[in-house]
Amino acid sequence: MKIELEPRIEPILPPYLPPRWLRHGHINTIYSYLRPRRLQPPAPEAHWLAAEEGVELLLECNWQAAPAPALLLLHGLEGDSRVGYMQSLAAKALARGWHAVRMNVRGCGASDARCRTLYNSGLSQDLLRAAEWTAARPGVAGLFLAGYSMGGNTVLKLLGERGAEGIRGLLAAGVVSACLDLAPSADALHRPANRVYEWRFLRRLRRKARARAARHPQLYRMPRLESIRSIRDFDDRVTAPHMGYAGAADYYDRASAARVLERIAAPALIIHAEDDPFIVLTEESRRRIAANPALTLLAPRHGGHCGFMQPANGAEDAYWAENRLLQFFAAHVIQPQQ
Repeated sequence: MKIELEPRIEPILPPYLPPRWLRHGHINTIYSYLRPRRLQPPAPEAHWLAAEEGVELLLECNWQAAPAPALLLLHGLEGDSRVGYMQSLAAKALARGWHAVRMNVRGCGASDARCRTLYNSGLSQDLLRAAEWTAARPGVAGLFLAGYSMGGNTVLKLLGERGAEGIRGLLAAGVVSACLDLAPSADALHRPANRVYEWRFLRRLRRKARARAARHPQLYRMPRLESIRSIRDFDDRVTAPHMGYAGAADYYDRASAARVLERIAAPALIIHAEDDPFIVLTEESRRRIAANPALTLLAPRHGGHCGFMQPANGAEDAYWAENRLLQFFAAHVIQPQQ
């Protein structure tokens, strides 16, 4: 059996048409987070992947019996493989007959105890290791990458870094609410209207940093964490000095996928809501996306952050963005030829 690449016709992706009460970024964001998700994959097989000394990545895997493409999923800031969109998207991939692999960013979820370092949005090499491991598995016939928020930035950053060299087996990628412009997004998160989100992130980040320093006192000299009042401040005083950056500004510049968008060669779908409360897509990034034929941008007026809720109907459930990712990926499945 020979697998060959064929010219692709990009799918026509339906527009996002929310009901009137969801045409507000905060409402869509919060409703999506609070609404219970019924779809869940079966109990996964856990695989621990060594990333570097003292760092193991947890991949939660569901495999099909027959050869199929694999969907590798990456979550957002302070998420893990068990958050709602990771589980429902994996379940939908399995229903299509694909393999599903949910990656925990280093130090997130159950991997926390096996990672001595902190994490940040620029760890594209961790994703590359997971992608190469997944693509090399028996029965994997092609690879899709999907990322949400912070994970979306990491996916696009990796694609840009790999450029024309590509990633083994990669067919297409898709991201939702990707924070590919880190500096303006961090500043937007500090606006008064977004403080509820920022404080939620900060509480978890401070707790995780405190626990990491307690386990590895020889590696960490933490500032007084209670004095940190913004994500930018946390990145300047905690993330940057412990992850090899000169400061928050240096971290945001080097870790942002925006700086490598023009180098992306693999087909990639970018879903971004214009009313996202705190993710900023700059005009320069929009120009770079528009100039790259490999990139498809869906930027509806509404959707919030990782929201995009819609009324369920006979054809689709309530999760518009998930369904667009799957539709985009399905258009890039390579059919075997005898």
